Formats: sequence, structure tokens, C-alpha cells
Amino acid sequence: MAVNVLMVAEKPSLGQSIAHHLSGGKMHSRRAALDVHEFEGRFRGAPAHFKVTSVIGHVLSIDFPAKYQSWETTEPSSLFDAPTIKSESNPKAHVCRHLQNEAKGCDFLVLWLDCDREGENICFEVMEHTVGWMRKRPGQQVFRAHFSAISGPEINAAMGRLGEPNKNEAQAVDARQELDLKVGVAFTRFQTRFFQGKYGNLNAAVVSYGPCQTPTLTFCVERHQRIAAFQPEPFWVVRPHVTKAGQRLDLEWGRGRIFDMDVAQMFQRLVADAKHLKVTSVSEKEDRRSRPHGLNTVELLKIASSALNVGPHHAMQIAERLYTSGYLSYPRTESSAYPKGFDFKEVLAAQCRNPVWGEYAGALLSSGFAPPKGGTDAGDHPPITPVRGASEAEIGGGDSWRLYDYVARHFLGSISPDCVFRRTRASFACGTETFSASGSVASKPGFTAIMPWRAVEGTPLPPLAEGESLQLQEVELHQGKTSAPDYLSESELIGLMEKYGIGTDASISVHINNICERNYVSIQAGRKVVPTELGITLVRGYQLIDPELCRAQVRGHVEHEIGLIAKGQADKDAVVAHTLHEFRQKFLFFVAKIARMDALFEASFSPLASSGKVLSKCGRCSRYMRLIAARPSRLYCPTCEEVFNVPQGGAIKLYKGLACPLDGFELVLFSLSGPDGRTYPLCPFCYNNPPFEGASKKSLEAGGKSGMPCTLCPHPTCRHSVVRKGVTACPECEGGTVVLDPVSAPAWRLDCNSCSFLIYLPKDLHSVAIPKDREPCEDCGSKLLALDWNKKSSPLEGDKTQFTGCVVCDPFLQPLCEVKHGRAYMKRNGGRGGRRGRRGRGRGRGRGRSRDGNPLMSFSDF
Repeated sequence: MAVNVLMVAEKPSLGQSIAHHLSGGKMHSRRAALDVHEFEGRFRGAPAHFKVTSVIGHVLSIDFPAKYQSWETTEPSSLFDAPTIKSESNPKAHVCRHLQNEAKGCDFLVLWLDCDREGENICFEVMEHTVGWMRKRPGQQVFRAHFSAISGPEINAAMGRLGEPNKNEAQAVDARQELDLKVGVAFTRFQTRFFQGKYGNLNAAVVSYGPCQTPTLTFCVERHQRIAAFQPEPFWVVRPHVTKAGQRLDLEWGRGRIFDMDVAQMFQRLVADAKHLKVTSVSEKEDRRSRPHGLNTVELLKIASSALNVGPHHAMQIAERLYTSGYLSYPRTESSAYPKGFDFKEVLAAQCRNPVWGEYAGALLSSGFAPPKGGTDAGDHPPITPVRGASEAEIGGGDSWRLYDYVARHFLGSISPDCVFRRTRASFACGTETFSASGSVASKPGFTAIMPWRAVEGTPLPPLAEGESLQLQEVELHQGKTSAPDYLSESELIGLMEKYGIGTDASISVHINNICERNYVSIQAGRKVVPTELGITLVRGYQLIDPELCRAQVRGHVEHEIGLIAKGQADKDAVVAHTLHEFRQKFLFFVAKIARMDALFEASFSPLASSGKVLSKCGRCSRYMRLIAARPSRLYCPTCEEVFNVPQGGAIKLYKGLACPLDGFELVLFSLSGPDGRTYPLCPFCYNNPPFEGASKKSLEAGGKSGMPCTLCPHPTCRHSVVRKGVTACPECEGGTVVLDPVSAPAWRLDCNSCSFLIYLPKDLHSVAIPKDREPCEDCGSKLLALDWNKKSSPLEGDKTQFTGCVVCDPFLQPLCEVKHGRAYMKRNGGRGGRRGRRGRGRGRGRGRSRDGNPLMSFSDF
């Protein structure tokens, strides 16, 4: 009897590739929440039916329970002791339900998640939603595949050596997630509320703290502080000018440089008085430039930034795409040494057909090669190598090709001979002073033939003989100044993060990207990382209050403890409890001494009272509030001294002087740019303090804060609420309502209050309203719309201009409407693009058309 085997990959593309390699291409696929590929084969000696599907990264995400979500009512210090919950990362993608459905009736589970700590953690997330739904059998039912590349031989070999998931490594990830959540959120909420409530030009959505992010920023600020404190100092160098065989010798003074001009002038005269330069020794020796070790993640990121001008975050995205497409091996590895038994010939043979370096690879294969020596085998994955030969056209050109080109050349260089060159050094005497010169020339280029940027630079010295005397032409006294160090480059910053254990090979690029996005640093010419005023002020504040909050060694110690959990040498709960206790004490001290940091902010940023422009009336004091346009946008009442968050990423303006019936605050309009950008009203007070439970949504860039616009307000009598403006349930998302956009004239439309779905109503309408005295549509329950056309363009018969009907199922209205997707004002939580929502809402037969005349989905399709 055949057994049923469920196999789960980390991404849909990986699942498809794994199924293709294991089935030999003989599989059939079906659509579900995530694609499923099925084929027949054998498993552990028995005939088997295989199902291969995937997740989309982490199945679950960690967060606080609902009672701790409010920034206004939750004391940040309580978060250190708060419970945490894990919920579905992509609830609209229905990954958990999909795994449960596919696990039913299965006998075995094979996990094909990425082979790192995060992958191990996802293994246990998958197991949580599959094992309980599988058939119960004696013996091992869950297996772990370990692989480093998406290639046929590697996938089949992994299938033949299945192991078990590593609980210790999964717990190490759980520990890091809990620590980063509690420490980061506690500090971030306190800082954000404190400083955004006082200063108007911070230009940051949140004033965040991160256990890895902040030490990374500190490296940049400490370099800035060294530059700012640097005082240039003049120096002088004696430079005799002499030529031999028409070639000018570039001489180095034995004393280097002198910082006293009078002393330097004395040495200049002594050298000039000698008039001749005597050769005291000439030596020549063969030297070598060693070929590179294998390529690990950190080295790849450094090279991408310094040589390819590709930022680390973008470089990792490219490398992951190349990996999932089968062109590169797994790009997250700490190893720079190849493991024993690594098949160099297979990788080399795949490159022989490449139009650029195929001939070089073929020569290595035929003449022989030597595996590289040295490097570090971290035991995780082999170094990054090309898996499949490809041309620039196949890769797609651009940065993807440049990255692939470098990885391939680095691999070829790592198994090529060393570069051999001859170095000549000559010493000279002139009076009491000594000088030297050197030259070099390559004799065997070795690996530099495929990595020309590593070639030996320099020119050979002209023929020189010991005891030879050369006539001085001039003795120059060169004056210079000591120069400050430059700002850190991304490559240097990555090196410092690796040295001090800040982040992992998987997260280094994320931390650098975070400090860029949060306006703490900017990337300038040469990919230099320059801290902003906000970044400098934050780090200076930490240094004044508690330097350990931003010191790299503290995070390095935490990472060491997490590493002990992964090795099974430390208890997860004990490490988390001890670390949280330490940071809680630091947090309380930080709060008590915040005035020290505030003094720095006061010197650098403008107070709210003098920022922004007058906009709308406060419902409490009836005085005008000011709109602070600097990021994040917010409203500030100088009289009440209260700040009100507003949605981010769009424009805010007054809404006809209308007021909220609940609190008296004047309504404002939030608008996104573009022809399909949304516009909707909101009450500043209700948006920040939703009066109805469950009515709030997370706004686009509100730092995780919840807000309730009028389109979500269920107030039964307010004319701006969803009760009065709502027309029908959204066909594309769960819980959304399609509402009438009251300011969309003349292009009247209906917008979903939760996703990007929208309906353009017929053209040339003079007005649109939802009649109060009309019953809903008998067929679908939607509210009817009262439409009034201009007389000259009315599609109605005769002189009629008014029509009342259902936009969902009326056969007259449907062909006149247009279904589109615009810029959403709420974040959509995953889901597969293009999937239709609930069906069977109406029975209309017409179809809307796009503006270019092409037919779109009819409302009856939903």
C-alpha cells in the first residue's frame, strides 16, 4: 500500500523546483492557497504518493496580545513582563489552513526549509500546523532535508540523507525574536511618544531603538565624531628627484614625515648638499598573492557595496532570487572553506559552456586545479558558488548579472593557482638620510587572469647596481596636512558588524537598511554611510545616559548567549529572563534620565509650537491645531499640548469645515496622490482613540499604531460613517466594505475601506447619493445609488437624468462601471494576487470596461 508524503518548502518557487527534480519533471500541479505539485515515487522503500507545497517565509509572527497594543494606554515598562503570542504572519494567504488541509491523510512530513536557524524555526511552525492532522504511525514521521543548492544532484542527495529538525536552533530564534520585540518596542514607544510630542522636524515615522540597529548606527556616529573632533596638522617630507634610464624613481624617505618645518628644512639642505644619491643595496625576490578563499555572505555583501555599487539589502534580494532560480548555491553562509568531499568538478563543468569564462573553466578542468586552502568551515553551508552556467541574457542583465558574474569569477579564482610576481627593492643613501624604492612585475598571473581587479599593480625598477651613484636633479620639501578619516563605507560597516557579532549573515543587510529607512543615516557618494542629525543626537543621548545601550559588545554578548541556546548548552527561558531583567533596569534608568537626551534634541530640533501650519479646530478647546508636515505628519494642539497621529504618505487638508458629531473635532481629508489614489475623511480624535471596539486598522506608515477613519466608523447616525456611506461588502477582501467616496466628483467612485478594490461609476454624473428612504437591493442586499447625470450626456431615454439602482447586479449600470485597483490606504496582509473573493453576490449579466475599452470582471464574477 502506498504511503502519502507531504513535503514543504520555504517559497513557492522552491517547492516547484524540488518537485521537478525529484519527479524528473513527471508531476502534475494544482492550485490551492499555495500551489501543490504531486507525483508518484518511493519513500523509505515503499511506494509513495508525494505532495510538494510551500509556505511564504515564516508561518507565524510574534507580537503582544491586544491589551498591550495601544501606545497610549500601555506603559512601555510593562512590556518586559508582558506575554507574547504567535499568530499567522499572512492571515489572508491562509497558510495555516492550507497546511492543515494538505496534511490530512498523510503519513510522513519532509521539511525543505532553508538550512539556517530561521529555517529550523519555520520547520517547527510548519509542524505545529501539520503533525496533528496527519495519520498516526509508529516511528519517525517528520524528516528534515539539508541542502545547499537547487540542483538535481543536490536535491536528490538531500532526499537520500534525511535527518531531523533541530529544536535547539529553533529555540535560539524564538529567544532572539522575544528579546528584540520586548526591548525594541519598549524603548521605541517611549522615545517616539516623548520626542514626537515635543519636536516638529524630526523627519522620522518612529524614533526607534533596536538591540542590533542601534549599535550599527553607533559605528557610523562614532566615525562622525572622530571626523568632527579631528584637528589637521601640517607635516613636511623631503623628496629628492632622480632618474635612471629615463625613468623617475619614486623614493620614500626613511624618516617618513616631520612635523617641524625648521627641522625639515635642515634635512632638505643636508640632502641637497650631498648632490648624489648612492645605491646601498638591491634585492629581488619572488612573491605570491594568494588566491581567495571561498565566498561567504559577509564577503559577498562587502564586495557588492564596494566594487559593484549595490547596497547590501538589494544584494541579498538579488542573491536569493538567483538561488531560488537555481543559479547560485544558498547565499546565507558563514563558511569560507569548502567541506571535504565538495564536488568541484561538477560546479566547474557547469561553467564550461559560459560564453565569457567558459574557456577558462575548461582549461582548469583539463589541466587540473587545486582546492583552496585555509578559510573557515562554520559547518552550516558551503561557500557561495554558481550552480548553473548562464549567460547575461539568461540572468536578465543589470545588477543580477553583475552579482552572478562576480560569484562565478570568485569561484574560478579560488581554485586557480596563486599569482606569482617578482618584487625588487633598492635602498639609497644621500648624506645622512636614507631612502628606498620598490617595483614589481607579475611572472604568473594565476587567479588574477579571471579576477583582473586583483592583479599586481606597479612598474619594475630600472636596472640598479649596488654602489652606483645617481645625480640629484632637485630636492623638494613637500608640505601636506594630516587628514581626518573618511566616513564609514557600507563595506567597512559590514566588517565591523561581523567583527563584533552584530546581527547574523542573514540579518546584517536588514539592520543597515533599517537605519537608512528610519532617517538615521544616508548613503552618499562612494556608498559612504553618513549619520543624520537625528542619528547623531540619538547616539549622543545614549552615550550620555547609558553607553551600554549602544555599545556593540553588549549585543555581541547577547548573540553569544543565543548561540549557546542553538548548541544546546544554555536554557532558552533562563537566557531570555536574565537578558530581559538587565534591559528592564536599563530602561528604567533611561526613562529617569531622559532629560539628558532631551537637552540634545532641544538644541537640534524645533518645538512643535513653532512648527507646521494652522489647519483645523480642536474639539476640546475650539482653538486651531497645527499640521506638522515633517515625517511623520501629525496634528498638534498648542493649547491642549496634545499630538494626534494621522495617516502617512499622503496629503492632509480641511474637509469643508465639517465636525465630528461625537467629539466636535473638525474633520480632515487624507488623500493619496495619483489618478487612483484614495481620499477619505477622518476625525483626528476618533482616528487616535477609536470609540468602537474593532473598528481600527493599521495605517500605512503609522509605526504600527491603529487608526479609525470615518470609512471604518460604525456610528449609526454620523453621515460620514461606513453605516451611511457603505454600499456593499467588498468582493476581494474579508471584512471590507465598498463605500461612496464623497469627494471623488467628477469621476465618482466607490472605494473599499480595507483593500485597494474600487469601482468607477458611470461618467458625466452630476451627483451621486445613497437614498435614506430606499430599501436595499432584493437580490444582493447592497444599498441602492441615486445617480443624476448631466442633461447633455445622460444615457437614459428621453430627457431623464436621474436613475436609482444597484451597482452590483443592475444590468443597466454594470456595463457603465469600471472595476479597478488603486493605491490602497491600508496595508494588505498578503494573499495571492488576482484571486477572487466571495462569489455569488449578484446575478447581473453585464461587464464593466476599462478606460481603454477592454472588458473587466463583471460584478457577478465575485
